[in-house]
This record gives sequence, C-alpha cells and structure tokens, in this order.
Amino acid sequence: MANEEKKDFNAMLHRGAGMPKTQIVTDPRTVAKYGGERMYFAPPIDYDRVMRRIPFGRVITVGAIREHFAAQNGADFTDPITAGIFVSIAAWASFQRQGDETPYWRTLKAGGELNPKYPGGVEAQRARLEEEGHIVLQRGRTNLRYFVKDYEQALFPLDERG
Repeated sequence: MANEEKKDFNAMLHRGAGMPKTQIVTDPRTVAKYGGERMYFAPPIDYDRVMRRIPFGRVITVGAIREHFAAQNGADFTDPITAGIFVSIAAWASFQRQGDETPYWRTLKAGGELNPKYPGGVEAQRARLEEEGHIVLQRGRTNLRYFVKDYEQALFPLDERG
C-alpha cells in the first residue's frame, strides 16, 4: 500500500465487498499448492476481530488466521493475497483510531517474521513486541528481516468457536 496517511482505513475495514464468500478454483497448480479447490474470502473486519483476541505476550501468524477461517467455514484454504492486505488494513485502521486499539503488532508473517507494512514499519512492531517480552532477531546482511525468536512457543491457539 502507498499513501497510507491519505486513506481512511476504518472505512476500508468495514467494507464487505461481497464477503464472506467461498469460491471454487479450478487451476490445477492452485489446487495442488493449497490442497483443495474451496477458497474462502473473509472480510477485513473478520481479520480485525481475530487480531483483537491475541493477548499480551502472545502472537499469531497470518497463516494461522487463514487456517482458522478455512476450518471455520468448510473451505480448503483462505485467499493469501486478501489476507495480507486485510491484516494491513486492520493495522492501519487501528493506528488511525483514537483508542480502541487492535494489537496488530502481535500478528506476524510466516516463520515469525515482522511485517514492514505495519504503521512505523518493523522498528515500531519490534518495540511493541519487545515491550511484551519477546526477543526479536535480525537476519540477513543486505536484505534485513526481523523475526520473533521462538515465536512458536508464544503462539495463541485459535479454535473453531470464533
């Protein structure tokens, strides 16, 4: 995303755009990659609701949220592209609000990686996570990436009740 300061992310958060919905995919590569043909699309507000449930000191990955939505809705997988976009929308919407914060910094990318697209980039996310007791490691020499050390031990389990 670009020009975040000019966008109304709270309005975006509440746009349903025909979601939730399940779509059947027929492309053999997509079916093979994701293990099925039933692809679920969750609206942005659903990502925000799940992200709000993650308590202090715990984390979740976008992939775990996607798996949760797929299981909850009888799908084989959840669209990964909209998932990434909608997690970012939830983060920026929270950043734009006065109070009523969504703890978006607790939602990590695959492998426990920090998300440079969040407000303030990885520096801000790192600071928030370290305040909660996590250790953040830097990897790479030219393309620096940041990861929560042993993030698996801090994962918050989502169940199928919501």
